[in-house]
Amino acid sequence: MNDQTQLGVIDVPKSCDMLAARLRNQILSGTYAAGQQLPAERELMEQTGVSRNSVREALRILETEGLITTRLGRYGGSFVCQPTDEMFSRYLTIFSRSHSIPLKSLVEARQALEPQVALLAALNRTEEDLVALAQGIRELEESQDSASFLDMNMRCHLLVATAGHNQLLQVFLTSLSSLIRDIAGEMEDIVVTSVKKDVVRFHHQLLDAIRKQDADAAVRRMTRHIKAYEERFASALSQ
Repeated sequence: MNDQTQLGVIDVPKSCDMLAARLRNQILSGTYAAGQQLPAERELMEQTGVSRNSVREALRILETEGLITTRLGRYGGSFVCQPTDEMFSRYLTIFSRSHSIPLKSLVEARQALEPQVALLAALNRTEEDLVALAQGIRELEESQDSASFLDMNMRCHLLVATAGHNQLLQVFLTSLSSLIRDIAGEMEDIVVTSVKKDVVRFHHQLLDAIRKQDADAAVRRMTRHIKAYEERFASALSQ
C-alpha cells in the first residue's frame, strides 16, 4: 500500500473539549452574562449526554481560562466571570516566557504601538484626560526616588493610552509594559532614571501636542522619544 492510499490517524475531539467550546461560545456571545450561574453538573449531563467527569473537566477548562468561577456550599455552582485586564496580562506573560520571547522583541513591540497610541490620544482626548495627564506629570516631577519615578513614568505612558480611548490598545500596552518592567528590572531603572530631565520634558511636550490635538506633533514627539529610549536600552543590553 503506497502513502497516497493511507488514511492516517483521525483525531476525535474529547467530549470535555467540545462541551467547553460550546459553553465558551455561549458565554462570549452573551447567552450567559457575567455573574449568571451555569446549569448544574447533572443538568449539563442530561442536556449533552456526556459523563460527569467530562462535565467537570469542561468546567475546569473554563475556570482555568478565567471565564467562570466555582463556588462551594449550598448556594454554590459555576458562575460566569467578566474577563479582566489581569487575565490578559497573565496570558501574555505565560506566552512570552514559554516561547522564550527575547526582551528586545518585547521592547520593539511596545515601541511599535506607542506612536499610534499618541496619535489616538491627540484625536480622542477629553478634558478629563488632559487633567489626568497633567496630574501624572506633576507627580512624575515630584518623585523622590528612582522606583517612584519609574512607576510614574510608566503611568504617564499608560494615561496617554487611556486618552486614546481604544480599550484593546490600552490593555495590550499596559500588559506589555508590566511584562517588560518585570523582566528588565534594574536595566530599565538605569535607562529611564539616567535622563530624568529629558523624560519630564518629553511628557510636557507630548501633553502640549495632545492638548492642541496636533496628531502629527504627538506622533513625531513619541517617535523621537522611543528612538532615544531604544538607543539607551540597546547600550544597556550590550554592557
